[in-house]
Amino acid sequence: MKLDQIDDEMAALLATKTEAERLAIAWGMWRAARRMIERIVAAENPDLTPPEQERIVANLMSHGT
Repeated sequence: MKLDQIDDEMAALLATKTEAERLAIAWGMWRAARRMIERIVAAENPDLTPPEQERIVANLMSHGT
């Protein structure tokens, strides 16, 4: 299985979810990813102000790099 593909078992599980449940799952994953990136940016750039760190986080989240 490729890491960027959903296997049959996960696809079957997601098919049982409502649109709202799938959206809640996606939102939770997005928030978790953002928190991880915030911690990494803060650890790697402790000299930056919080707004500067936030700009980096926003850029990373919006461009995926």
